[in-house]
Amino acid sequence: MKFRYAMVCSSNQNRSMEAHCLLKRQGFDVASYGTGAHVKLPGPSLREPNVYEFGTPYKQMFDDLRRKDPELYKRNGILPMLKRNIGVKLAPQRWQENSADGTFDVVFTFEEKVFDMVIEDLHTRDHVLMKSVLVINLEVKDNHEEAAVGARLTLDLCQELEATNSWEEKVDDIISTFERQNRRKIVYSISFY
Repeated sequence: MKFRYAMVCSSNQNRSMEAHCLLKRQGFDVASYGTGAHVKLPGPSLREPNVYEFGTPYKQMFDDLRRKDPELYKRNGILPMLKRNIGVKLAPQRWQENSADGTFDVVFTFEEKVFDMVIEDLHTRDHVLMKSVLVINLEVKDNHEEAAVGARLTLDLCQELEATNSWEEKVDDIISTFERQNRRKIVYSISFY
């Protein structure tokens, strides 16, 4: 079975884009989004993040940060992350504005507050299609190493879902087996379009 996937994180474009990149390389139909009001990337201090509007091209962010302090942003992994993102898609997109992108079969989030935001957003939409969507939260710490681990785990779970003829009937077994094998707790819910 072939699904259409969405990867959703808060606003910094690390975890969702790492999973998007890996799944895209593996031939999956995948998109990625953020849920924040803006794209926030680490700055010289916690009080000085770099803030961009959704839709700002990753190349523009890359050039901006390289101009500001190339050593800092190379050392903290932001320039390599943006370089990866440039190879995946043009610019970050906001989940709440994705209605023109159609529907997804499975939506992955990487922190519980984003999971809650996605569920709430799906519940407030008009349910005209009555098409089910599986929303899964795989908690992943927001750093480059954990994002890579989370992307591989997401890929494994996507492969398990695609191997079944009816995810609705098998989702409980797939999730519990995944949790046992990977020692990770999964939160999931079924919503509708």
